[in-house]
Amino acid sequence: MVTTAPQSKSNPIPSVLIVGNYCHDVLLQGCAVVAKTLGGAASFISNVFSGLSVSFDLTSKVGLDFKYPHPYNPIVVPASKTTVFHAYFDLGDSENAHQDRVLKRVEACDPIYPSDLPDKRFDFGMAVGVGGEILPETLEKMVEICDAVFVDIQALIRVFETNGTVKLVGLKESGVYHLLPRLKFIKASSEEALFMDVEEVRQWCCVVVTRGKDGCQVYWKDGEIKAGPFGANQIDPTGAGDSFLGGFVGGLVHGLVVPDAALLGNFFGSLTVAQIGLPRFDLRLLQRVKDEVQRRKLHCTGRFQRRDDQLSFTKPLGHEEFHASLASTKLVSTFSIQECQRDLPRSSRTVDQVIRPQYNGQPQLLLSSLFDDPI
Repeated sequence: MVTTAPQSKSNPIPSVLIVGNYCHDVLLQGCAVVAKTLGGAASFISNVFSGLSVSFDLTSKVGLDFKYPHPYNPIVVPASKTTVFHAYFDLGDSENAHQDRVLKRVEACDPIYPSDLPDKRFDFGMAVGVGGEILPETLEKMVEICDAVFVDIQALIRVFETNGTVKLVGLKESGVYHLLPRLKFIKASSEEALFMDVEEVRQWCCVVVTRGKDGCQVYWKDGEIKAGPFGANQIDPTGAGDSFLGGFVGGLVHGLVVPDAALLGNFFGSLTVAQIGLPRFDLRLLQRVKDEVQRRKLHCTGRFQRRDDQLSFTKPLGHEEFHASLASTKLVSTFSIQECQRDLPRSSRTVDQVIRPQYNGQPQLLLSSLFDDPI
């Protein structure tokens, strides 16, 4: 459940706590199962953190039926099943083109209680529930033990009908509205943002609204900024917002200012939508990204202070150049896939089906009718 790395006394590495259950995700088109994969915001965020070499602790719960070996062992609840979501896609329906999927929660693991959290302090805490597992008292405990708490609004406003269909309620109905002045950031998709008063919430904490192909918008009490998008061929939107949040917080951990960290979030979100389920990142791409982040951090040294509550929201000089440098790193991944295509024998399967293991955190593809083009 816990992974940590040694810290330098002269330059301590910020400690991060991720709280949210792992899931089994099943992707369907109509009645046909397209893929089964490891899901849950915690899995997408830890995947990004691992790619960025960010150390973290993770609190998550699963049942005995959990299928995926994972280096960050979750709490196993013998009397409960792992949370299961079915994601229904109908990509051919132009009238519903604005809706990527319909989600149903088929199984729900136990919620995460305050007593499940580690007994120590953290610089950053991330409340990233997907199936109602973040209780108000758990979030309150996170506020007590974390200097800065980041919340994905889906952890607060999702409710579930008797058939498991996901619905959203207003943030004021969530039971945690009183905690907003004690939070650092709330992240919401453009759809989820409709369920809160952004102008009101931004007076208490920062609000980040992701807008898919249009990037994201960051609101705080005294202003707002937009961080530009990165081009992507969307195949599966599952986990894109989670990967965004992982990149965003990962950027802050590495010392980036808020606008640059938002770009890093957009970057990882764009990588995620181009793959099925939990994304697999090219190692050369990750190294280039970390190199660019390090150069950017050195360029902006002194602009972001982690522990004095002084976040910098001003776009620094070179912000657009940083955006361009991140965009150029995607060429590495593109060329890598093209090389795989040249080296592999001709087959009716996608490249993703050929080079991915079925388990160990990667999707098990069952049908290829929906995803005929190479990823």
